[in-house]
Amino acid sequence: MSIKTFFNSIREGFSSLRRHPFVTVASITTILLMLIILSVFFVFSANARVIMKKLGQQPPIEVYMKLNVAEDQLAMAEQLIREDTRIIEIVRRSPEENYYSFKANLGDSQSILDEFDYNNYLPYTFSVRITDPSLADEVVSRLQTLPGVSKVSSESRVMRVLESVGHYVNIGTAGASVLLFVIALFIISTMVRLSVYSRANEIEIMKFVGATNEYIRMPYIIEGGIIGFISAICAWAVTVVLYKVLYTNMMSNVDVSSFYAMLPTRAIMWWVLGLTLVTGILIGGIGSGISVRKYIKV
Repeated sequence: MSIKTFFNSIREGFSSLRRHPFVTVASITTILLMLIILSVFFVFSANARVIMKKLGQQPPIEVYMKLNVAEDQLAMAEQLIREDTRIIEIVRRSPEENYYSFKANLGDSQSILDEFDYNNYLPYTFSVRITDPSLADEVVSRLQTLPGVSKVSSESRVMRVLESVGHYVNIGTAGASVLLFVIALFIISTMVRLSVYSRANEIEIMKFVGATNEYIRMPYIIEGGIIGFISAICAWAVTVVLYKVLYTNMMSNVDVSSFYAMLPTRAIMWWVLGLTLVTGILIGGIGSGISVRKYIKV
């Protein structure tokens, strides 16, 4: 296709929007609603994945050192733990710190430990958090081989549950996205078919005088892409405004570093824009291309 023909197609695409205002408005509204629903699914999924990841990192792996472990073994074990890139946080506690922590948990009964000799009965410990709950077994196996380590315990069952939940969230998001895309594609193709049907005679005449299928089809594809673009910008604006209002209301008394904190608007808005633009333009362009195919076969 020549450059002149391409620009003619763009001009025809914009002209068609003005010639069929009701179809244009109906098409934009349809894609807009679908993109808003898709954006809501995306925003929910993004927040769910982040929360699941944070929760998956939360259950610590506890490393118990041997009683009266040598200082060089303790230092070596700590160094090796910190070198593991799968570990995002490590907290070292002395026997004294473990004693007072355990004593505090007893509440009113803590006096029974007043004479407890923690140096002879409590070990040094390390509380470890990892990047991904699915790596728990690997990390535990490695930690058990470190010098001076007596025992390693982890909330492996909790981690497996969180990993499974995160997996199903991803599958659900992908399935919902595909379903919404197909539904929107069907609806927009039906809408555009009305516009094409009104020009069926014109298309037949163009075919008889030698117009190629590509020449006839391109203005409709561009028209659909324009409709998808307009719908995407509107859907993005609506989603961002609604999310900002929701974020402001729900996060007013919540620390942004907490495990159930929502993603800030600025961290998600550009992803939503990309999603709506790509999806909207594809739906509009493909739907229009599908609709016009039967009418260019003379």
